[in-house]
Amino acid sequence: MIEIPTPSKEEVDKYIEKWNKLENYVNQENSLNKLFHDLLPENKLIEDILIKASTLNDFYSTNIFSIFPVAKHIHELDIDERLYNGDLSLVDDIADVKDLNKRFYSFATKYCSHHNPDDYPIFDNYVSKVLVHFKKRDKFAKFKMEDLRDYIKFNEVLDEFAKFYNLEEFTRKELDMYLWQLGKEYFKRY
Repeated sequence: MIEIPTPSKEEVDKYIEKWNKLENYVNQENSLNKLFHDLLPENKLIEDILIKASTLNDFYSTNIFSIFPVAKHIHELDIDERLYNGDLSLVDDIADVKDLNKRFYSFATKYCSHHNPDDYPIFDNYVSKVLVHFKKRDKFAKFKMEDLRDYIKFNEVLDEFAKFYNLEEFTRKELDMYLWQLGKEYFKRY
């Protein structure tokens, strides 16, 4: 088994500090924050949704090759009230794009998170691999791999992770910075 340092306040702080020194990520996040919070905070116009979805798709390399049907789907869902109320079921609703017969789960978590980072943590493969690793090693929670692709269960697992390792003082965004970098460092794709 890979030797990864046990999650702790010091480890999370270390990775947040590392994140803050990554010029490209910091500037991309600042750009996304400006776009999602200052320039286009609502999802009433398809044009606004298309700009945000396209930018997210590019910055995060989510590999959605036809972004318009995704933007149209988000527009049809009329998401603003649910989004700002932290309705976790919204992620799965956004993820399932019927017109394309595809599920864009990671993208949906990112779209919601950039509107409301306090309520919507980001899921991706690196985060998943880190959570599974610590589940096996330290048994911080009981879950199956597929549970992480159910957004409500994914949130429960993150809460258990934070509680088990005494990381409840950190925001969802800070935990994401930590988990994602840890996953990228220890579980790189070759």
